[in-house]
Amino acid sequence: MTSGEHPPGPDGTVPIRVAVPQHLRTLADVSGDVVVAVPTPVTVAAVVDALESAHPALAGTIRDRDTGRRRAMIRVYADGEDYSDTWTGATLPDAVVDGREPLRLVGAIAGG
Repeated sequence: MTSGEHPPGPDGTVPIRVAVPQHLRTLADVSGDVVVAVPTPVTVAAVVDALESAHPALAGTIRDRDTGRRRAMIRVYADGEDYSDTWTGATLPDAVVDGREPLRLVGAIAGG
């Protein structure tokens, strides 16, 4: 176990740090990174479940409520890798699970 690693708690969850874009921090009324308890194995979908549960105002902002698909204007990064297209089932890297890196939700920029 590394110095920053979080062992699963008695309920089988680990604390995951999530870097949330400013507009979603404002909506959730939080500042800085958000920490949520996520069951193992830790996937992006499990983190989003925990994030929406802890901050109901975010429900529907990261993924569509009906289909569960990621919103097109939100990208997902973990330990420098893009998880935007494989987010439902891919297990997150150790650096995120053990607390060295946050899971990053990034608002895409569009325009012309």
